[in-house]
Amino acid sequence: MLIGIPREASPGQTLVAATGPTVARLVKLGYDVVVESGAGAAADQADQAYVDAGARIGTATDVWSADVVAKVDAPTEGEIAAMRPGATVVAMMAPARSPELVDRLAAQGVTALAMDAVPRISRAQSMDVLSSMANVAGYRAVVEAAHAFGRMFTGQVTAAGKVPPAKVFVVGAGVAGLAAIGAAGSMGAVVRAFDVRPEVAEQVASMGADFVTVDMETEVSSDGYAKEMTAEQERATAAMYDEEARGADIVVTTAQIPGRPAPRLITAETVAGMRPGSVIVDMAAASGGNCELTVPGEKVVTDNGVTILGYTDLAGRLPAQTSQLYGTNIVNLMTLLTPGKDGVLTLDLDDVVQRGITVTREGEVMWPPPPVQVSAAPAAAPAAAPAAPAPEPKPRLTAGGRAVLVGLGVLALFLVNAVAPDPFPRHFTVLTLSVVIGFYVIGHVHHALHTPLMSVTNAISGIIVVGAMGQVVTDDWVVKALALVAILLASINVFGGFAVTRRMLAMFQKG
Repeated sequence: MLIGIPREASPGQTLVAATGPTVARLVKLGYDVVVESGAGAAADQADQAYVDAGARIGTATDVWSADVVAKVDAPTEGEIAAMRPGATVVAMMAPARSPELVDRLAAQGVTALAMDAVPRISRAQSMDVLSSMANVAGYRAVVEAAHAFGRMFTGQVTAAGKVPPAKVFVVGAGVAGLAAIGAAGSMGAVVRAFDVRPEVAEQVASMGADFVTVDMETEVSSDGYAKEMTAEQERATAAMYDEEARGADIVVTTAQIPGRPAPRLITAETVAGMRPGSVIVDMAAASGGNCELTVPGEKVVTDNGVTILGYTDLAGRLPAQTSQLYGTNIVNLMTLLTPGKDGVLTLDLDDVVQRGITVTREGEVMWPPPPVQVSAAPAAAPAAAPAAPAPEPKPRLTAGGRAVLVGLGVLALFLVNAVAPDPFPRHFTVLTLSVVIGFYVIGHVHHALHTPLMSVTNAISGIIVVGAMGQVVTDDWVVKALALVAILLASINVFGGFAVTRRMLAMFQKG
């Protein structure tokens, strides 16, 4: 079968559905690939790169007459008309918000697969275009915010004075929000974040940000997406949004609800109370925006000096890498749809992933698909088994017993010093004091310091080996035997310590 890669018709679209490396993978699956001339120019993909990967360069007519057409944006009415009945188109279509598009695709008799409808289940992560786009967009949102902010994110203390770090507040801790948190944190900002899903608090903390909590009833997401808040939740969070936004230098909003307009979280009154020079990046601008003053696709500066960025092409501002990610998502989908790796697309509607992205099939409307239950909540704990009888506590040495042992040790020390010939009493005293000091010092070393402590013990063991080797030449067979045992045990400690250290260091080596 022939796969066509067209030039995107949307004004300002810089992405392309395939790159040279992803075309090569499609060819390995058995497909022939035709790419419209100049399709990847904006993404640094020259026509020659596609030719080198095994594709051929053609016209728009060649592409739209292919068996399968893979693109980024939803096809236009003219593009749909150029497709032959029975062909397949793969693109981001937002079918829930585009019923007219669904009807046109069905009327043309084509099979339409929506890349932005991939269910969020584990085995479909490699095809999840929304996550790929959101990851890039979240990073780019912070870059755009830093440019508009015009100040350093990291704090510094210099001879000329102190520069405080920027304060960043991120609304929503999905893929885009976590990417924004990571980017802002790596630039040195103090980051705080909020999400209505309580299960993401640990993820926010792992990124080095503070998770903002609100006293309200929440439930764990059942499909990986945030739910629309109730009126009570909106009241509980409104004051928090106002307080956090007024105290932040940068606000990044990512809150969206699949198939619904974006919720309004930042009011005009809140913006009016923000400091001059503050920046709001509204990543939900394409679906209405989270800020009341957002203008989709535009940069707005309010009367009090707050900049509001409503850019809807954040992922497209890094076209080369984003196209590579999108193309990889396409390849992973085609791998699923080509079980025989023979270049023949086979759609299996019994598979929840394939059924979930199928919008139309040969003229039949298949949208919406059956719901796929995806629980982000931890599995319910099994019924508690009858409690096993508690084990009997191990006998512990009493204070009196410890006193007796200490007394016996002191008595032995005095007897040795009184009876043993010189220099044995001196050596025995040093040994006794070393045991006591070592017990109290090493016994209280934190676990994180065990590795450097092991290096110290290796050095001590090396001294023991050298000292014992000097005693091996003695004529006293008892001393010679003890020296040999000391060499053996100390050597085991040295070589074992180096072996353990080597294995630990190997864990941090790349490749």
